[in-house]
Parts: sequence; structure tokens; C-alpha cells
Amino acid sequence: MMKLLVLVGSVRGGSVNRKLAQVAADNAPDGAAVEVYSGLELLPHFNQDLEDNPPLPDEVVRFKDAVSQADALLLVTPAYNGAPSAVLKNAIDWASRPYGDGPITNKPVAVIGAAFNPEGGAQSIRFASSASAVAGGNVVEQTAFVAIGGLEDGEPSKDPKVVDAVKAVVAALTAAAA
Repeated sequence: MMKLLVLVGSVRGGSVNRKLAQVAADNAPDGAAVEVYSGLELLPHFNQDLEDNPPLPDEVVRFKDAVSQADALLLVTPAYNGAPSAVLKNAIDWASRPYGDGPITNKPVAVIGAAFNPEGGAQSIRFASSASAVAGGNVVEQTAFVAIGGLEDGEPSKDPKVVDAVKAVVAALTAAAA
């Protein structure tokens, strides 16, 4: 069974991005197990001193193990001033370490996201994609953006176009990981 790990950049329980992650989990293709990682907000800010002076904090070890055990990563990013959240960027940084041999290295990565501002949302997806590529991930070109203001009751699962777009990204991601 292929394992997809979903990293959600919004830590707010009722966020549209969390709901978007659930759409991905609910619509994964047969043979793909999806885990939405819990606890990104518990990771300490990346600090080279922590890496250089083992042991790593327990939460970092748990996170890096989860990334290592996954066949592919799906990043779900909000847009804060046109960029991913600090929580998501921090996760990418930890996953890249040690550089060139971090758990993200050569792992397929896809990025989707939701935001109120379409321009900022698209920019956030590009930023997360670029950072993941620099970190060593193999980023798939297929992405999906959801304009929060266009959703009925803030529910991406109610919009067939959104569901189809997320399914297409997850299908491209699983194909890249096969």
C-alpha cells in the first residue's frame, strides 16, 4: 500500500485548508493510504544548533520518521501575505536536513492550497513548490488552488470542481510515487 503523508500549513482546526486535506484523504485512489500529519505546530523552529548537537528533539524525530516512511508528500498551504505559513515552511526546512540526505530527498511532493486572495494563494503554492524542490523533493507540476470566497459554507467537499481538482493532484502524486 502506498503511503501519502499530508502536511497542512494551517493549524486552525476549522480551516478550509484542513478541510481540503480531508478531501484529498477521502478521494485518494485505491491502494493509497493517506495520513494527515498531526502536530506540525509542535516542531521547534529550525535551528542548525539543534541539528549539530544531537539528540534531536523528540518532535523532530517523530516528524522526520513520518516523512521518511511516506512514499509521497502532499502539502496543503494557506496564503499569508502571499507565502505559506511559517509552520509549513519550517516543516519543509526540517524535512530537508541534513541537506541532500533529508527525508524529503527524491520524494514526490505535490502542493494544493486555499486562500481568500487568488493571487496570494497561487504565489503561496509556487513558494511551497519551489522550497520543496530546493529541499530535494521531486515536485509534481499538477497543483490545485481553491478561492475560499467562492466556496459554499466554506466547504471544499461540496464543490465538485474542487473535489475533481484535488483528485487529479493526488492521482498525479501517486503516479509519481509508483
